Amino acid sequence: MLKHMTVIVAGIIAILYLLNIGVGIIELIPDNVPFVGNLDEGGAALVLIMCLRYFGMDVSRLFEREKP
Repeated sequence: MLKHMTVIVAGIIAILYLLNIGVGIIELIPDNVPFVGNLDEGGAALVLIMCLRYFGMDVSRLFEREKP
């Protein structure tokens, strides 16, 4: 039960970070830093994808081709 709650909280934090509700004030790495500015958003997206996969929603398969 604790593991489920931890994954849910991590997913909610990732969604809120990606929605940028802090209007750029709360940011781990500022976006104007060359080469690494968007790594924090990429990390938040990765956390969100892993949380969805934990609950059975594998969004990484959305872009696979169907075999004929």
